[in-house]
Amino acid sequence: MQRCKRCLLPERVEGADLDASGICRPCREYQPTDHLKAEEIRQACQADLEQTLQATRGTGEYDCLVPLSGGKDSVFLIHKLKNDYGLRVLAHTTDINIGPIAWSNIHRAVEKLDVEHLVYRPSMAFYRKLFRFLLMNQEARGAVHTISYAYGPLFESNALRTAVTLKIPLVLAGYSPGQPLPERMLYEFPRLSISKVDWAPPELRDSGLFDATDLARFWNPANYPEGTEFPRYLAPYHAWPYNQDEIMSKVVELGLIDSKKKASPVYSNYPINWLLMYSDLKNFGYNPYAPEFSSLIREGKASRLHWTFMAPFVDWMIKRKVLMGKEVSIHMDWLGLADDDLVIKRPSRREWPDFVYEDWKQAVSWGSAMQVPG
Repeated sequence: MQRCKRCLLPERVEGADLDASGICRPCREYQPTDHLKAEEIRQACQADLEQTLQATRGTGEYDCLVPLSGGKDSVFLIHKLKNDYGLRVLAHTTDINIGPIAWSNIHRAVEKLDVEHLVYRPSMAFYRKLFRFLLMNQEARGAVHTISYAYGPLFESNALRTAVTLKIPLVLAGYSPGQPLPERMLYEFPRLSISKVDWAPPELRDSGLFDATDLARFWNPANYPEGTEFPRYLAPYHAWPYNQDEIMSKVVELGLIDSKKKASPVYSNYPINWLLMYSDLKNFGYNPYAPEFSSLIREGKASRLHWTFMAPFVDWMIKRKVLMGKEVSIHMDWLGLADDDLVIKRPSRREWPDFVYEDWKQAVSWGSAMQVPG
């Protein structure tokens, strides 16, 4: 399979359209003004973030809650918030499918940073049922998208509930630029998505397999009395200048993670992610994370040299089910699935109801450069 010579985008990605010289359409159409527009948005978000952090400091027992997954971004975020901003940080981990490398990073970082750390371990039976159902009923964008947009909201829901209970005004997530998709959040979850929307995916409710207790695991503001103050949920890396390689180096230099290998998202990600990538490679012919990393390379935020070697190696491990790719077989056995079960059955759906997008557009105040989906 050919890849773009500039950003490594696989030719099979929709819209790649490699030309005779091996350059993809996104690279051909990328203009310096695209960077300027993105920079305008980033600076506006940064101004809001700086004001928010200053106004929040010292208002409660904790200034912010940070979901800690054990990856480089969440680890470095806690360091920056505590040491550069003097915030009182509560680290929060949902203990489901976190691998040994990520746990090693979590334990080391919490000790080095000396922050309070809350761990929540939910029922494994629920997650097994959830993963199995979703992998057998994927939406059109594939396994990573299907699972992430049920799995992610569960982590976020746990963080929101904890923040409300402890009266923490901010949840600050280590999402890198491009995570999650812009249709879900741009720097901040839309306020109405937190204050008015039940996050339980409709496909779970419609299946009849998930009862009220299962669905209640998802965030639902209706469970709280009128007048409850809900936290803002922000992604600081959408606002600060971001460079993946610099953060990987920095967390090792600071001793927060003990090697660059353990700081790599390839090794610190959730183990089930190997199965999700396997499914998407099978159904689409390319790794689902390739467009995200190609975008970072195109914008100068990730190393082309690193991913020139790492991307084919990751795909090789997945297809052969060796080394880290052994997690494909481990999770297929855990879920009782075979290759033929990994199928797409549903069309794509919008993340939020229309009224959320309409309010989101009206609420955006940092200029016409902001492109709100919907």
